[in-house]
Amino acid sequence: MNHCTELESRPTRRILPIASTTALALAFTLSLPQAAHADEVTPPRVPADIQVEAGNELFLEGHGVGTQNYICLPSGSGFAWTLFTPEATLLDRYARQITTHFFSPNPYEKGTVRATWEHSRDTSTVWAALVKQSVDPNFVEQGAIPWLLLQKAGVREGPTGGDTLTATSFIQRLNTHGGSAPSTGCGALGDVGKKAFVPYSADYLFYTNHNER
Repeated sequence: MNHCTELESRPTRRILPIASTTALALAFTLSLPQAAHADEVTPPRVPADIQVEAGNELFLEGHGVGTQNYICLPSGSGFAWTLFTPEATLLDRYARQITTHFFSPNPYEKGTVRATWEHSRDTSTVWAALVKQSVDPNFVEQGAIPWLLLQKAGVREGPTGGDTLTATSFIQRLNTHGGSAPSTGCGALGDVGKKAFVPYSADYLFYTNHNER
């Protein structure tokens, strides 16, 4: 936009039509919804049970880096590491932050805790519920957390009307590396309350269904 302003402020009349055309083209580009980026991202091959339903289109992709956070709790007659939240940052292909990812109460389900993504610029938010997971060894790396298919459970615009993530219908978590709960350290009463922050990475794909918007 600064570039356009500089062009329009020049006194030479011959520049004005060029400046106007440039400003119009830029304004049109900025007005396009995030879904326009779907042409740049091709959905990958995934296990059949976590495929997204027909009619949904990929509109956003991010590479998540962070930790899967576990706490040792009683489980049945013993004890087990239990996931209490992920903490991850999703980056685009230029390593720019897109969203943060964590667990939080979903206000549209009376506070049910769901996987949450908040857009880093417009603070729009989507909550999603697990539909299916896959540990198919033909896809999922040994020792990595499962691949997931999640469905929108609630969305909210940012305080200034940002709506990037409100278009979301489904989310996939793919290409996972690491993140699995520790195999030791949670086997006795004295371990209850201990926490483990396990590094992981994954790709997150966001889909939209234009018929539902």
